[in-house]
Amino acid sequence: MSFRIAAFCIPAHGHTNPMLPVIAELVRRGDTVRFYSFDMFEEKIRNTGAEFVSCDRFLGELTDEEKAGLSSVSSTELTIQDIRITLSMDSFLKEEFGSFRPGIVYSDAVCFWGKLNAWKYQVPLVVSTSTFAFNRMSSSYMQNSPREMFDLISGLPKVSKELKKLEPYGYHVRNALSLIQNDNDTDTVVYTSRRFQPYPESFSGHYLFAGPSVFSKNVPDKNGHRPLVYISMGTVINDRPYFYRNCIEALRDTDNDIIISCGNAVDIKELGELPENVSVYSYVDQMDVLCRANVFVTHCGMNSVSESMYMATPMVLYPQTNEQKAVARRAEELGAGKLLRDESAEGIRAAVLEILRDTGYFKAAEECRKDFLSCPGTTGAADFIESAPHESDGKDIIKELNRSNTRFTTVYTLAYIAVLVALKLIFGWKHLWIAGVILGILGTPIGNVTQNRRYRKILENHNSGN
Repeated sequence: MSFRIAAFCIPAHGHTNPMLPVIAELVRRGDTVRFYSFDMFEEKIRNTGAEFVSCDRFLGELTDEEKAGLSSVSSTELTIQDIRITLSMDSFLKEEFGSFRPGIVYSDAVCFWGKLNAWKYQVPLVVSTSTFAFNRMSSSYMQNSPREMFDLISGLPKVSKELKKLEPYGYHVRNALSLIQNDNDTDTVVYTSRRFQPYPESFSGHYLFAGPSVFSKNVPDKNGHRPLVYISMGTVINDRPYFYRNCIEALRDTDNDIIISCGNAVDIKELGELPENVSVYSYVDQMDVLCRANVFVTHCGMNSVSESMYMATPMVLYPQTNEQKAVARRAEELGAGKLLRDESAEGIRAAVLEILRDTGYFKAAEECRKDFLSCPGTTGAADFIESAPHESDGKDIIKELNRSNTRFTTVYTLAYIAVLVALKLIFGWKHLWIAGVILGILGTPIGNVTQNRRYRKILENHNSGN
């Protein structure tokens, strides 16, 4: 039996690339896949055998402020632009869903127009999650910087205003979080293993942890004449000439070969005269380099870290965004990398040499490779998509946890009021605001401790069959 599948993704390499091997497998089976994407990916998509539909004309003109927000990966700006693209594609996708009549939608997790139209036209949806799956528990790995927190809070009114524009078009959305965050009722493919995913037990049977989605048939070969250090900051936030210069300075006189992939955002001439052991390129075949590399200095995008561990290459972890920090934290927990806390030449040199000298990092990366190879892979992901929608076993730890958190919030609020009333009766109004602030601040860590304890208890009950 063949299927008609509509695929959707945002214009980003890190989100598109994991979908491509899965789509190639679906096409190989005889499925008709129509991929709604952007011109920069046309060749890659056509190479899978899928139909390519260009969506570039739906990308609106951006102001300088909006461009700056997107280049800095502002959650607010990304959300607003996703909503606007959805609206601009509405009439086009109405025609497409009417003529192509897909039986399944395979959409990136943050591609609003794919997800919303699947819901609007009641077509089974399979979400493609290019990083970790994030819910109440796993999102604790996300550590927002003060700038990111300010962006999220200050941007709420703007996002709410844009969301209201969706309603007249038949798109019903509670809030932006319901569009972005993973839930336990939606079929979802995650391109990592259960072992690498934080809090995997909190995700329902609607999730398939497929492992890294890669085309490469290369295998690790670390027996070069000299150790190879590979350095890349990915395809989004890669305008870091000062960092590349620090890397060159750090490793110029070492007995190692260095390959730097700096993208088009950096003019290679800016990096000055290169030592004999350093080669710099705009782009490389990353899997080909990683299979030979002994150390990877990485920005910690999910694809890059997954590909590194798939090739048993330990890493120097240099994350730039909150999602990348979550990926870096998990890789460090598994022993496959070391977080770079000093981006000076001296700090980079020390981190690289430590990994080269300590075989424990390589052994941990090898364990990650073995784990990834045991995953269902692209074949399992294709099976999962073709058999959508799925039934779950009914276990939903997050729903149980939400009920527990609601009880905690109620009890803490009542206790908060009671303490303030008691302090007011004893000391009067003068310093009551100080106690209020302290109790308010304490609510978060106390809540987190309570939530973690309750999570472990719920997990124990599930494991014991209660």
